[in-house]
Amino acid sequence: MKILAVCGMGFGSSMMLKMTVEQVLKELNQVADVETADFSTAASLPADLIVTNEEFAKQLDDGSKPVIAIENIADSQEVKEKLIVYVG
Repeated sequence: MKILAVCGMGFGSSMMLKMTVEQVLKELNQVADVETADFSTAASLPADLIVTNEEFAKQLDDGSKPVIAIENIADSQEVKEKLIVYVG
């Protein structure tokens, strides 16, 4: 599974989100390739799942792949609750 952590520029908050997603995946004993991306290129990159903030989620959700909207990118419990639906 490939997961994209997306923010405006692709290296600030997306890196924090990537680390949170990786922490949650480890807790769930799941393996995935988690990469960061900027908003403008995220839709064109191959991925099974996009994780981003609420504003970008609305714009990236075109029905081609699941998009998870996260309110607090450092909240591992929120990420876990939303991610578990897709990774088990």
